[in-house]
Formats: sequence, structure tokens, C-alpha cells
Amino acid sequence: MKPTKKFRMILVIAIAMGLTVLAAGSAVARVTPGHSAMPSSQEKGAITVQRKFYCNIKALTAAERARHKQLTEKLIRVRKEVVETEKGYEFQYGPADVTLAELAEWVVAEGKCCPFFDFHIDLERKGALLCLRLTGEEGVKEFIRSEFPVAGK
Repeated sequence: MKPTKKFRMILVIAIAMGLTVLAAGSAVARVTPGHSAMPSSQEKGAITVQRKFYCNIKALTAAERARHKQLTEKLIRVRKEVVETEKGYEFQYGPADVTLAELAEWVVAEGKCCPFFDFHIDLERKGALLCLRLTGEEGVKEFIRSEFPVAGK
């Protein structure tokens, strides 16, 4: 049976993510409750504790944090739609605005500092729509809302 185009794309993403994790190595880090690598209204060190959700701010090197911040800002700026789901949010992008590789890079970095997220990357509508879903345990939606602007454009 011949694998579908979508299956091959998912396989490529999985391999790329695995290689990125291997190349980055593992980081021993301090955990700070309530902090996220995503921009928030609580800049300048004011941190909100969100139950069991926290960000490991030392999971990324200074260079990785700078790149992750750059990608986060881009993902916020170019998204086409935000859809609330039962367990989180889906952010939709046009392939002319963000690449599959950029989404995968963002997921790898975010997964290091916020391991409580479940990440889903989908390529839909014959490649005309890229979707990034953030989901997780009960309460994660409130954390997403407080740390990652979800109001649609």
C-alpha cells in the first residue's frame, strides 16, 4: 500500500523534530511556576501561577530563547484564524506566511519549556492550510489564554 502525501509529510515532521531534539541535547534546568516563553501581558517578571502549568525557563539557551521569541511573534502576527477546541486552541496559517519547518521548530522549543502541552500540526486542504493545535489537561485552555493571545485577527 502506497503511503499518502499527508502521511509522508507527518513522517518528515516527526523525523525533523526528532533530529532537532537530538541535536539540541538535554538541558538541566530550574523550573519557575507560571512563566511561559510565549509573550504575555505580564512582562517585566510579574509571574502568574497557573495551578500545575509552568514553564521551565532554563530549558532553552539564550540563543534558543531569542529564536523562539522571534518565531512566537511571527506565529501571532501571521495567523489567519484561532479556533477554540474542546481541549485547547487551534491556530491556522497560510503556507505563504509560515512554513511547516517553522511550526515544527516552534513546537520542539515550546515542548522543552512547556512539556504539559500536547502539540498537533496538520496540513489540510491539499496543502492550503497549516494548523497548530495546543491541547492538554484540564485547565490548559486558561493557561493558553493568559499567555498566548487567542483573540482572532
